[in-house]
Amino acid sequence: MDDIHVAPLLCAGIIGFRSLRVAGVEHGERVGLFGFGSSASLAIAVLQSWKCDVYVATRGESHRQLAVSLGATWVGTENDKPPVALDRAVTFAPSGKVVVSALASLRKGGVVAVNAIHLDHMPEFDYDTLLWGERQIRSVANMTRQDARDFLQVAHDLHIRPQVQAFSLEHANEALMSVKEETAHGSAVIVP
Repeated sequence: MDDIHVAPLLCAGIIGFRSLRVAGVEHGERVGLFGFGSSASLAIAVLQSWKCDVYVATRGESHRQLAVSLGATWVGTENDKPPVALDRAVTFAPSGKVVVSALASLRKGGVVAVNAIHLDHMPEFDYDTLLWGERQIRSVANMTRQDARDFLQVAHDLHIRPQVQAFSLEHANEALMSVKEETAHGSAVIVP
């Protein structure tokens, strides 16, 4: 794969892959993705190769449509609860409210991995109904070189090809606007 198509895999792809590892996803599990931007849209292919059922909750209509087109088992809004208890969940939105929603969707013993550099805040939640039962909340802080090696091999094996739009350095501001208006499963790459 050329450098421009590898670039999104080195950020959104690897951190999404790392999040699946931090959540402890096993083959065949029911996994929730809360928020469905670039990282989650790359992670779904990995989950499907692991024979996982993927449940997506996200606020953007275009992101919900993308999740459906990529084969999610179930897709709902950020206020909907998946129809089954999940084994694992990964949050991709920088919202503590989303973390609580993910936690509320877990079976006892389930794990939520929070894939966010920061959260707006963690709202108060009821310990007895949401955390008790050995549910876990884990943060995803970094990825490792081994995560990168492993994910790039998986991406190669699964023929994951992100959609990209290249911009010349003179059009860097245009690229920044493109990223702000990000379409799921796409990335802007600035080239000299």
